[in-house]
Amino acid sequence: MSTRPSNSSVTRPDEPCRIAVLIPCLDEAQTIAGVIRDFQAQLPDAAIYVFDNHSTDQTVAEAARAGAIVRREKRRGKGHVIRAMFRQVEADIYVMVDGDGTYPADKVRELVRPILDDEADMVVGSRLLAGAHSQFKIPNRLGNLAFRLLLNALFRVSITDLLSGYRVFSRRVVKSLPFLSRGFESETELTVKCLERGYRIVEIPVHLSPRPTGSHSKINVALDGFLILDTMLAL
Repeated sequence: MSTRPSNSSVTRPDEPCRIAVLIPCLDEAQTIAGVIRDFQAQLPDAAIYVFDNHSTDQTVAEAARAGAIVRREKRRGKGHVIRAMFRQVEADIYVMVDGDGTYPADKVRELVRPILDDEADMVVGSRLLAGAHSQFKIPNRLGNLAFRLLLNALFRVSITDLLSGYRVFSRRVVKSLPFLSRGFESETELTVKCLERGYRIVEIPVHLSPRPTGSHSKINVALDGFLILDTMLAL
């Protein structure tokens, strides 16, 4: 899989392109401002949206103070937030990234490039592709391994990271893909539906950093693992 220099321009003079950075968020006051600033530095012309999922901390205030466009989705669940983001935001290229500060903003130009060059419809920042150095908890690593083995067997593909929250989409995918998930099974649905509709998926290695002290994951390993498996088999 080819990669490109991260310092290359994300737009070409004859092809202006609107990029939106979409950050789904729930109680990420500790990290959200840093995530916004990092992506502002990498994509100064992009519009940065924070879609808050009814946080009870200062996430909204911190996001607004950092310069993001803040919108709210009160229905709990990442899938609800993704549907709201895709429905409400108009752009040519969509960057989706979690607000927990674990994904590297300095890789975003590399992830955007295959969309600009019409080489991909969805680009996944893979935490497990060769070249990535990621810090996983053991249950998360084992779950991801089991799900991707099943996915690759069913679809005869070689996806390395089914559950990454760091993705870039073309407008065609965002505005045409029927999307029904409610929770953390959303990444699974995005991947499976792109595969079954023949959309081109490219993976690029990214390093996953640990959450800072005091920041907590919202994933329920058992429940969300069941929902991911159920979604994959149902689709």
